[in-house]
Amino acid sequence: MFNVLRAEPKTTFEYGPFRIRRMRPGQIQPEKNDDAFGPLSVIDHATLEQGTLVKMHEHNNDEILSYMWRGSMVHEDSVGNRVPLSPKQLMMMNAGESFWHEESTPLVSAEMLQIFIRPRTANLEGRVQFMARPDGIKSNEWTLLAAPEGIESPLEIRQAVYVYDIRMDENTTTEIPSHAGFAQWLYVMDGEIKIGDVTLSKGDAVSDEDSRLTAATAVKDTTLVCFLVCLGAQAVLEGTISGK
Repeated sequence: MFNVLRAEPKTTFEYGPFRIRRMRPGQIQPEKNDDAFGPLSVIDHATLEQGTLVKMHEHNNDEILSYMWRGSMVHEDSVGNRVPLSPKQLMMMNAGESFWHEESTPLVSAEMLQIFIRPRTANLEGRVQFMARPDGIKSNEWTLLAAPEGIESPLEIRQAVYVYDIRMDENTTTEIPSHAGFAQWLYVMDGEIKIGDVTLSKGDAVSDEDSRLTAATAVKDTTLVCFLVCLGAQAVLEGTISGK
């Protein structure tokens, strides 16, 4: 039996020109009394208006995937990068012992997920990775965005977590990614899908500990982000955001 977590407007808060709806993925399993879904700790669905500036600040012991769905954002950091992020350019920041960065939207607004994962151990080397995909999100085909160390993927996570995405055309059906020993946590970034007789809309999530979610059908054009998580993976609770 899968679990559903509906979009909850009351979890949205605003800081001037940007708005965040903060999700605690573990709340999809209320009986476990754990806000984290294994090492998948926090997901912020954020909208940043043009002209937003989040000044240089530090992260420690957070694995942070910046998943851009719409618009663009400029990333600057303490090692000298200044990189525009968009659906064609994603970023994984492995904060480790220390990493500083700044975010801004000087040209257009942006809509994104900022995903905080607990690393396998504390105080690893701080670093940043970028994934370029000139054609953006693939239609009707899953793309592996990030995977654990040792697995060939565009971005590396220092934890037992995989991340995929897909853009589905209306009335198409897709098989949902799965791996033995990993739980599924599927997020509707935009659009609407049906799994069995359950309908999920933008901001909703569905999960299954035993990876028994098999197929989803798009009611209209839809973007999905799929996480595969080893719920029992060793993880540290020292992250700036992920440790909370």
